[in-house]
This record gives sequence, structure tokens and C-alpha cells, in this order.
Amino acid sequence: MGTHVIKMPDIGEGIAEVELSVWHVKVGDMVVEDQVLADVMTDKAMVDIPSPVHGKVISLGGEPGEVMAVGSILISIEVEGAGNVKESAQPAAVAAPAAPVAAPKVETVVASKPVAAPRPAAVCQGPMVAREADERPLASPAVRKHALDLGIQLRLVRGTGPAGRVLHEDLDAYLAEGQSNASAPVAAAYAQRTDEQQIPVIGMRRKIAQRMQDATQRAAHFSYVEEIDVTAVEELRAHLNEKHGATRGKLTLLPFLVRALVVALRDFPQINARYDDEAQVITRLGAVHVGVATQSDIGLMVPVVRHAEARSLWDSASEISRLATAARNGKASRDELSGSTITLTSLGALGGIVSTPVLNLPEVAIVGVNKIVERPMVVKGQIVIRKMMNLSSSFDHRVVDGMDAAQFIQAIRGLLEQPATLFVE
Repeated sequence: MGTHVIKMPDIGEGIAEVELSVWHVKVGDMVVEDQVLADVMTDKAMVDIPSPVHGKVISLGGEPGEVMAVGSILISIEVEGAGNVKESAQPAAVAAPAAPVAAPKVETVVASKPVAAPRPAAVCQGPMVAREADERPLASPAVRKHALDLGIQLRLVRGTGPAGRVLHEDLDAYLAEGQSNASAPVAAAYAQRTDEQQIPVIGMRRKIAQRMQDATQRAAHFSYVEEIDVTAVEELRAHLNEKHGATRGKLTLLPFLVRALVVALRDFPQINARYDDEAQVITRLGAVHVGVATQSDIGLMVPVVRHAEARSLWDSASEISRLATAARNGKASRDELSGSTITLTSLGALGGIVSTPVLNLPEVAIVGVNKIVERPMVVKGQIVIRKMMNLSSSFDHRVVDGMDAAQFIQAIRGLLEQPATLFVE
């Protein structure tokens, strides 16, 4: 038997260190080639670290939340044959698991016995598998999200994929073959609880926290809200989907908003800009790279639709869909998550009436989309029902004057209320 040491890989672009976000294995586990061992976090992207060998985990080189240098020992695996470490030169870290004192645990729960038993997480449960309470089963982000939506504790589900990975089919089997827990005492829902949960801020959540704090401390935020009558553009969208949806794909409102941004920015180049506040330089860009804020299992990510100025409605729609899927599945690359010049953020049906989005530095503008509602409006002296939507946008007052911001949003409003002007050159 030999030892195969896996070191923290060079992610590229001059990155010297990364944060270890989560382990997918523990000491004593048997792993197979290409099985994901750990997730590490760069400035923006989550990266999977797969195993290049079959074998048994004999030591872990760090704890979740620890920042590790590129080239440091990540994990050691016992393998058949000689491995890649000579017996005489084997590092001490390979012989025993590392346990840095300062590194936080992934999750700490302090709990006392409740008055009554809580309701089980899932409404029904099928074939179960025994795992430790803190053991993280192998599963893709999409499967984890599906399990969360279904109220299933993933550690209870038997995985039938490679190396015991839990698949969507395993969740279906868990529900289909189980028995309903509908008879659980109603009183359990009213049980007193005194448990507490401490969750260290690590990985993507720590990056988001740092970026949001940095943005609010450095930029001089101000927001501008305007309501827009989107009845006409929604009618156009429905018409195009009916005529071309089957062959070109369905359009959401987002591609129209991207097009409106592109056209409006022609007259407001100072808004399609980045501000280097250390060098005191504003860079105005001809290319419009639109960041589209996207919620994922690991937090808010902003994949970038590059050169939106050169894309058709369907091209933008396809790229937005592709990037959103990659971000939600944790597969978006570093390049796909960087380089935006202006950001578009939307909560869809949950968009509320007004929001105050935080700038995505070093950009100087972010356009926030609120939900569409039908309201009575006065049009030419008559009360009619129109589809109305607010744009809640924020700007960096160090770069963008209030009048410029207002005129920019009014330009977007005019384009969306008369959607034919989106395509008039």
C-alpha cells in the first residue's frame, strides 16, 4: 500500500490561496476516481476538487473556513501500489489528520430537550440509510435544493449513484416508498423550543458579506425609483412567444430589460463604467457586460452576459438561462462570474414594491426590478387596468449625478413603454 497526497491546486489567474469551504469525505471513507472530495472558494467561484485515484482517506489537511495556500496538502489517500509519496519523505501531516485550533467547524448546534417532539422534516420517508448527524452525503447542488424543497433530510436517503451519491431518483423513491406522517400530533407544531444554532460565516456567504460591506462603506449610494407601464412590452413578449417560442425558446422580461439597458447606455456612457477609487480613475466602457444577479444554493452570484450590445433578444435569453443554470448548479467559471459593467437584479414574483440594491463594485450602477402588478391607471382621462412595475436602482454618487441617474431610468422607461423603439436604429 502507498500514500497519494493531493495538494491544493493552482486555480489560475495568480490566486495564491483559497478558502476550504466544505469536505465531502471524512477520514476512513473509501473514495473512487473523479469523486468530489471538497469544495474550495476563490474570490467569486466555488470549485470542486475531485479525486484522481481510488483509495481510503487517511488524513484531511484543513477545516472548513480555513484559508489554504496553493500547493499545501489538502488530503492524503491510501492507495494500492506505491502512491506518490515515498515512505521516508512522507510529511507528518499525512500520518494524522490536521486540526488547526483556529479553524471553525462547519456547524455547531447547542440544543436542549424540547417540551414535545418536533414534526419530522419530511412528510413521508422510505428506505433509509444510517449516517452520522454531521455526515454530508454526496449529492449535486440541484439534488440538495430538491431535498430542501421537499423537506427531506438528505442524510437519511440511500444513494444509488457512484460512491453512494444521492440522485433525484433516490429522493423520489424515498417519498414513494415511505409512509405518511400525517398522524403526527398537532401539538408538536406548538412545542416550545430552546435550541440554538451557530453557523460560521464561511465560503460564499463570507465572500458575499465582505463584498456587500465593502460596497456600502466605499460607495456613496443613492437610489432612484420609477414606475413603468409594461403592458405593451408584455403584450409583445406574449406575441413573440406564441409565434416563435416553440422554435427559438420562450422569452422572459429580462432580455427586454437587457436590450433597454444597452440602448439607454448609448446616451449615458458615464453609467456603463467602473470606478477605481484607489487610483482615482473612471473607466467608461463601450462593451456592455450585464451582470444578472442569480440566487443559488450557496448564495447570491452574478454571472455576466458579455457583449449584450451585440445580442438579439433570443441570444440574450439563451445566455441568461445558460448562466443562471451554471450558477445555481455551482458550475459557473470564474470568467463567467467576473467582468460586468452594470448589474441587473430581479426577485421576480417576490420583487416587492421597492428595493434598494447594493452596488456591485467597481460598477457605478445597478438596476433593480420589482414585481409586475395590475393596477387601475388614468389614461387619457379614462380609468384602465395596466400592468405596472417599479425599477428600484442604485448609483454611486461619487461618479453619477442625480439628474443623470433620473434621466437614464426615464430613458429605460420610455423604451419599455414604447417597445418598438428598442429596435429602431
